[in-house]
Amino acid sequence: MNETYKLWLEKLDKTSPLYQELLDIQGDDAEITERFYREIEFGTAGLRGICGAGTNRMNDLTVGRATQGIANYILKSGQDPKKGVAIAYDCRHHSKEFSEMAAEIFAGNGIRAYLFPSLRPTPELSYAVRKLGAVSGVNMTASHNPKEYNGYKVYWDDGAQISGEVSDGILKEIQKLGMFDAFPRLPLADAVEKGLVVMLGADMDEDYLNYVLSLAQRPDEELDLDTPIVYTPLNGAGSIPMMEMAKRRGFRNFAIVPEQKDPDPDFKSVPFPNPENPKAFAIAEEMGKKAGAEVLIATDPDSDRMAIEVADGKGGYVALNGNQTGGLLIAYMAASQKERGALPDKPAMIQSIVTGNFGRTVCEDYGIKVYEALTGFKNICGRIPEIQKDGYSYFFGYEESIGCAPGEEVRDKDGISAGMLVAEMAAYYRKKGMGVLDALDALYQKYGYFSEGQVSVVLQGKAGQERIGRIMDAFRNGGRKSFGGFEVAETVDYINGYRDIPAQNALKYVMTDGSWFAMRPSGTEPKIKFYYYALDADKAVSSRKVKEMSDAVNALIEGIA
Repeated sequence: MNETYKLWLEKLDKTSPLYQELLDIQGDDAEITERFYREIEFGTAGLRGICGAGTNRMNDLTVGRATQGIANYILKSGQDPKKGVAIAYDCRHHSKEFSEMAAEIFAGNGIRAYLFPSLRPTPELSYAVRKLGAVSGVNMTASHNPKEYNGYKVYWDDGAQISGEVSDGILKEIQKLGMFDAFPRLPLADAVEKGLVVMLGADMDEDYLNYVLSLAQRPDEELDLDTPIVYTPLNGAGSIPMMEMAKRRGFRNFAIVPEQKDPDPDFKSVPFPNPENPKAFAIAEEMGKKAGAEVLIATDPDSDRMAIEVADGKGGYVALNGNQTGGLLIAYMAASQKERGALPDKPAMIQSIVTGNFGRTVCEDYGIKVYEALTGFKNICGRIPEIQKDGYSYFFGYEESIGCAPGEEVRDKDGISAGMLVAEMAAYYRKKGMGVLDALDALYQKYGYFSEGQVSVVLQGKAGQERIGRIMDAFRNGGRKSFGGFEVAETVDYINGYRDIPAQNALKYVMTDGSWFAMRPSGTEPKIKFYYYALDADKAVSSRKVKEMSDAVNALIEGIA
């Protein structure tokens, strides 16, 4: 690793910020190891890592190499380069520079690039790929990661993130390239003049917004459009599309958090730009209490994730997780479509293998077939062509980590569309004299109480990755028949695939009483995640099962060094 570090010092331009950054860590073996012990690689959503100098960092060299690898794959696979690649970016440090560099490299390879001139939400990028008939798409974003991170999401012509043969093929092309290879690159102004870079703008924004509005479930007369709603984009890309949606949809009391309205790569107004963390709602809660808001909506920096908090009837708010929000939306959409006779004859919903059974249970009640997929929306939306081939119509897709895709034209999480549906749902229930929490309780009374818990064990760096491996091995090879007072009825190991689910490093343990938990290393963050689920007619019993199961597993983890 020190040899690679020395090579970078030798090859880098002495005026480069990366060169100075490496000089500053000279002699710090631990820091050099962290930056060079591996090459940053594709995970659940392409590249993602801390910005800085090193093979394990996001920088001009790693981003340029990835872009050239994609270009090579496109050209070698016989795709028409005129179909082009759509490119977007969010508010992160270096996102704009990375996006323009990618456009210049694609153009240098004779591949047309469609470039957004300012930040856009991830779902609009996915929509644009399909609308343009592009062969691929790229978004420079680290989604909900901390401010130090950036990322590189890659899409294929179906609008979904790359997977399978395409992902493997691109990775092979990237690995053939050296970090310091010279790649063809056409300056942006020249590329625009030659028609190899086409700037996107208002027309695509309008098309995407019309798509979002087309997902409305109920007419205005069934809604209380004065329902107070507070929205925060967490200083990301959601401000303009979400507020324009609210205006056109007719929500008259839809307000944005001023401190979090404008893009900020340092996220100074929030400790962590992940709406899955209730702390991200702190300012929105203050504003919501003053406004008497029925629901608070937050999207992450690239606006694919969406989370909500709902009024608890006591002047405060309750945070709903992805399973609860997904279950609520599924029930609302299914009931709405059934009432107006719009529910397809053969509807299908897709959820991840670590998503709970709430949405599944609602779907089964409405005759909606449920498919499973590996975690990540490249896998969830990647199954849409398959279900359509089976004769089913896509109804909904979601996973527990506050992500859902309410319509098939965006093949990724869509926080803007989901936010529209949440606002509409809240307005519908308010018209009926109910709050969103009342609607959730009614579903629990009908189907039982779905309790859950999630534990993420964060293990940074090389040592952390090695310990994650030891934890997975210990569970996989332990042959356990019980966890605390829970007897194992079935163990599902996805390492070599399971039924129609491709291989992934994940385990699932189903107990004799129907409770279950799953575990897997994260594909985007340095952590191993555990998911716990239980169902019971008694809420307290259901919650206790989750805690007891989690405690038993945590005790085992602590014993694995």
